[in-house]
Amino acid sequence: MVELTTEVQNVSAEPGVPDSALIEAWAATAYVKVAGEDADLTVRIVDEDDGRRLNERYRKKPSATNVLSFPFENPPEVKTNILGDIVACAPVISREACDSGIPLNAHWAHLIVHGVLHLCGYDHEIREDARIMQRLETEIIKSLGFLDPYN
Repeated sequence: MVELTTEVQNVSAEPGVPDSALIEAWAATAYVKVAGEDADLTVRIVDEDDGRRLNERYRKKPSATNVLSFPFENPPEVKTNILGDIVACAPVISREACDSGIPLNAHWAHLIVHGVLHLCGYDHEIREDARIMQRLETEIIKSLGFLDPYN
């Protein structure tokens, strides 16, 4: 059976961040659905200043975003199971959930699943790729007991 080992690092002061065990379960559910080998993942939960700095540095965007995914790129001579890192900006996630009327844990689960899928090679830049990714996200989110995040 495929296994995802997740380390959750919460350096945010934002209230309402889900328990690490929930984040680990959401990530594992997504990973097992699309992957074929064991892996290690880090999820770092940050506040807006860190989120803004990372988004500016890596995406050239001047504001914080909800989630960033950083796939690990193995040097050819090194064998490792590191999948990569997900950085979740807690204040942005909380604000989006509130503004959209989405339960906070449902939004967190969706964004963790979204981040894991990015690390597994899924993307949404091209319309057909977006459909594939959204279909997977919806299937995984529903299996976790949440409503379709796109409806």
